[in-house]
Amino acid sequence: SVKNTELTTDYSKNGSIEFFSVSGAIPSKEPVMEKQPLPTDNDRTGTTDMEPNGYAVEENQQDSSEPPARAGWNSKLEYFLAQVGFSVGLGNVWRFPYLCHQNGGGAFLLLYVLLMLVVGIPLFFLELAAGQAIRQGSIGVWKYISPRLAGIGYSSCVVCFFVALYYNVILAWSLFYLGNSFQQPLPWEECPQEGNVTVKECEKSSPTSYFWYREALDITDSIDETGSFNPYIVCCLLAAWTIVCLGMFKGIKSSVKVMYFSSIFPYIVLFCFLIRGLMLDGAMEGITYMFYPKLEIWKDIQVWRQAATQVFFALGLGFGSIIAYSSYNPKNNNCHRDAYTVSFINFLTSVLATLVVFAVLGFRAKNKVMECIVSGYVEKSLMPVFNISDPKSVNTQHYSSWFQQHGSKIPGNLTACSLETEMQKGVEGTGLAFIAFTEAMTLLPGSPFWSALFFLMLLNLGLSTMFGTMEGILAPLKDRFKTLANNKTKLTVFSCIIGFVIGLLFTQRCGNYFVTMFDDYSATLPLIIVVVFETFSVSWLYGADRFLDDIQGMLGWRPHVIYKYLWKYICLLAMLGLLLATIIRMGIKPPTYKAWNQEKASEEDLEYPGWALAVLALLIIFAMMPVPLGFIHTVLQDRTKPPTRDAENGQYSIVSTDDKCETPLTELSELDQMNGTAALFS
Repeated sequence: SVKNTELTTDYSKNGSIEFFSVSGAIPSKEPVMEKQPLPTDNDRTGTTDMEPNGYAVEENQQDSSEPPARAGWNSKLEYFLAQVGFSVGLGNVWRFPYLCHQNGGGAFLLLYVLLMLVVGIPLFFLELAAGQAIRQGSIGVWKYISPRLAGIGYSSCVVCFFVALYYNVILAWSLFYLGNSFQQPLPWEECPQEGNVTVKECEKSSPTSYFWYREALDITDSIDETGSFNPYIVCCLLAAWTIVCLGMFKGIKSSVKVMYFSSIFPYIVLFCFLIRGLMLDGAMEGITYMFYPKLEIWKDIQVWRQAATQVFFALGLGFGSIIAYSSYNPKNNNCHRDAYTVSFINFLTSVLATLVVFAVLGFRAKNKVMECIVSGYVEKSLMPVFNISDPKSVNTQHYSSWFQQHGSKIPGNLTACSLETEMQKGVEGTGLAFIAFTEAMTLLPGSPFWSALFFLMLLNLGLSTMFGTMEGILAPLKDRFKTLANNKTKLTVFSCIIGFVIGLLFTQRCGNYFVTMFDDYSATLPLIIVVVFETFSVSWLYGADRFLDDIQGMLGWRPHVIYKYLWKYICLLAMLGLLLATIIRMGIKPPTYKAWNQEKASEEDLEYPGWALAVLALLIIFAMMPVPLGFIHTVLQDRTKPPTRDAENGQYSIVSTDDKCETPLTELSELDQMNGTAALFS
């Protein structure tokens, strides 16, 4: 009987688990609950010939009834370009410099590196190792660890889809500006005229602001005013989705060819801008202002939240794209080294972009300050040190110090003309790319050339990230559903068509407000929750020690034990803290967005209306719904399964891992069997 039965286990040399029944301690010969061995390259349909380094050379013929074989990288360089291209995106250029500038400069860099080492890289390594070990997309990885966790993968797919929808709109904007860069003078260089009168909206703001809000977006005053579709942006969005579709047409085999250009070209442009930027007057003031450390900001919890969020999104954690790309690797690939290499390249790219941005913005700010000083009027007797009619004789720091002491005593229209104030204008997101940086380029000789180069760089940065995002959607679905695997091309084309049709929402006159909504809320909270589940399931449910054993089986050496404690405690607590801080912030501060007021010709913060808040809530709920639904579905499915004969008799059979299995990765169901819970996960 089950009551009188005692279960003993034995661990074989190859890491497999053997269960012995009590009757005479004789191993049962019938494998009842045998786990499915980890899929190996030889077991997969349509095996591939491999080079000595493990990367695919040529695919053999396969049975037409089976889904096509999982592709593999032709070389380590292809994989490396794909991972770097995905992780290095638009956020490195327009988000990181802003955060660094707002949160203490050099002090923020130190905090960012600390969090990247303690939280970012260990989680990045976890996703790389999971994908490489199981050779599946995000759905397959978490389903393999336990079917009850499959919802994590589906949530990643949903978030990737949300991000792809609005991210490609940014590429459409870049295409629009790229197309308008091939003319002299640039259309955003001067205010347009109506008859002999300058357009008031442009006169009150600036030529670049006017072109962005009125010519490119033709934006409404609030999200409540929808307006018609913008035909130029619709055409550019169609072109952007066409480029993505052509690049993804044959999976990684075609997208990686594009990445040879799209992943390398941005670095060439950044170095060109850096060299040119350092030669500009005001560049060093901008860079000095940027990196001046303010260590007191470490006491602010919001700075820690922003740094952790930036680490999280910069590495692309939770999207499933890291897992998808890593799943195409051979088992012996050194994913530990890859985690550090890609992470530090990402960080150095952010620093390079920050140097470029603040060198150019320093030049722009100094020009603005000089114009401000020259426009002021004061008697020479009251300002003996400066000759305001000669900008070259005026030092901005000396002027600022003098104004603080004597400015209030001077009659007339003299103002502070602060370099810091000018540096803070439009240095985040679309404001940086399409207003501030664009304005700075109009001041350079040969401005059309620099403008075309800049927007071509943005386009390529976005394309590499879009390829990774789409792979995070398509790879898990193809791995999960055989029908989709047999129709890869149709799936890719259909996904791009759906993305374009839904993306038309963002091409309305109020579309920019929806882009802001999706960017701020559709991904942040769901992705943090996804990574919390990932970390908890691997480090606690599956077991950090067992996961390290699996990595040892792949790499031939065991990673340091510190990863066990980082995954189980530090990373998990950090992600829970970030989740709590994000929820508290959303609860305390009502969600707002920046709207353009046409009459005032300036931005203003508005609260989202009730229906928009409902949309926000639905986006978050819809992204997270697969996790509980997947769990409930599997539990109900397990309860409806008829018990096996051996389970009824309370007998346990030998369960040994296939010798061909390269890692002893086992399912959670075995843990329950060992504990006698009789909970069937597989």
